[in-house]
Amino acid sequence: MDGTAECGTQSRPGVWRALAATALGASLAGCAMVGPNFTAPKTPEVKAWMAANTPSPDSATGLTTRSAPVTDWWRTFNDKTLDALIAEAYAQNLTLQMAGSRVLQARAQLGIAAGELFPQSQSVGASASRTKVSENLQFVSDIERFVDLDTTFDTRQIGFDATWEIDVWGGIRRNVQSAEANLVAQVANYDDALVTLTGDVAAVYINIRAIQEALVITRQNVKLQEDALKLTELRFQNGVTTDLDVQQATALLNDTRATIPALESDEQQAKNALAVLLAVPPEQMNVRLGNTARIPVSRVKVGVGIPAELLRRRPDVRAAEMEAAAQSAQIGVAIAQLYPQFGLAGDIGWQASGGRSLFSAQSVAGSLTPGVRWNVLNYGRLKNNVRAQDAAFQGLVANYQNTVLAAYAEVENAMVAYAGARRQVAYLSDSVTAAKKAADIAMSQYSDGIADYQRVLDAQRMALGAEAKLVQARSAVSENLVALYKALGGGWQIRAGREFLPDETLAEMAYRTDWGDLLQKNPRGTSTQ
Repeated sequence: MDGTAECGTQSRPGVWRALAATALGASLAGCAMVGPNFTAPKTPEVKAWMAANTPSPDSATGLTTRSAPVTDWWRTFNDKTLDALIAEAYAQNLTLQMAGSRVLQARAQLGIAAGELFPQSQSVGASASRTKVSENLQFVSDIERFVDLDTTFDTRQIGFDATWEIDVWGGIRRNVQSAEANLVAQVANYDDALVTLTGDVAAVYINIRAIQEALVITRQNVKLQEDALKLTELRFQNGVTTDLDVQQATALLNDTRATIPALESDEQQAKNALAVLLAVPPEQMNVRLGNTARIPVSRVKVGVGIPAELLRRRPDVRAAEMEAAAQSAQIGVAIAQLYPQFGLAGDIGWQASGGRSLFSAQSVAGSLTPGVRWNVLNYGRLKNNVRAQDAAFQGLVANYQNTVLAAYAEVENAMVAYAGARRQVAYLSDSVTAAKKAADIAMSQYSDGIADYQRVLDAQRMALGAEAKLVQARSAVSENLVALYKALGGGWQIRAGREFLPDETLAEMAYRTDWGDLLQKNPRGTSTQ
């Protein structure tokens, strides 16, 4: 229930003029706003990365503590196909466009909040009427005894009325602050989606190339095992060996062949996933990617910098901070409801009996009504709303702190995995060399009758397994490098100077709805930092 007091300008005009002047003066003077002023929540301070400061030399880890810009990091792989895929995903990905639409929505919401600072027009209208007064009314008869009274007359009027809530306590300005912070948060969420997109495209592409390499190696081993089977069949026919060798060779060959359909299925599924990221039909991927290529490799050391730079670079951290800032301002909005709300209501227009005199100075009519409204009988609703907004803010503070800690952990995990995969590749490369040599020796000894076929089987299985592990390790190096760049918050910078939606989409929106200048109001060059 609201306790409301209002008075027209003709009732105690001196008091109400003073009240209106006081409220207006307080608002225009920019008095202090109720509610807390937001400051970034405290987070644990990390001075150095553990993985980047291990005793291993930089050549072993592939990391350096030097600061380096993390922007279009995928170009370090020197793979033109990967560059083209990321450019296409940036232009077409639908999840990214959803994030861009939320930025435009936040722009419009900021405009709504800012508009509340100014007078609000309730209606604008015009009317014309003709009135006929009955001549049988007593007062009309009395008047007509003295004057010739025209009982039919016209009235024409035009005007508008408006109300203005004076922001004495700053509740409206706090709401504008909240909308501004929400806009920055949505831009940061867009950047975070862009970081995720570039990383996902690169990771899926690397996986496809790793599968294709595995297929090449498997088919090469199938050819070698087919040759081995022919040799065992020939030796069996010549009575040099038993049918056991033939059956063992046949089993190994078919076991190796059986891995090919699974790899081909994995390859196609990965291509389908990439098609979704690019927002194109899956059938286009086979032509564009082909069937054979090598895993992309970066020869550049990763400049991980210092942890303090991470908080300024990662958009998800910035988004979490701005979401907390937006909610902090909502506490002030709720507190302002506890106090009296001052406002002005009025109307102005022109009234006349004839159209010719409608816009003359003598036809001006209007009223001004200052008012005050105070929610007195609120039964604790307003105070509990303040508490609810404060609790929501505290939850977002914890979310921000957790986001920062998770960011630190992601970087450390990616660095450890990247450095470990690099060392694993070195060991497995030596293992493959030795395994291949052992397989050749075993086959040579078998051909000379020095060794049995079991040794050949064991050597070939070992060689095939070592090659498969090496492909996986080389793929892990590149995939973990992508994860590291994502963890460092790189990739979103490519949006600089561009809008948040494709030009074709913006044109459709402009045709469908009058967006004014909001579609180009904040260019993509606006930083989230």
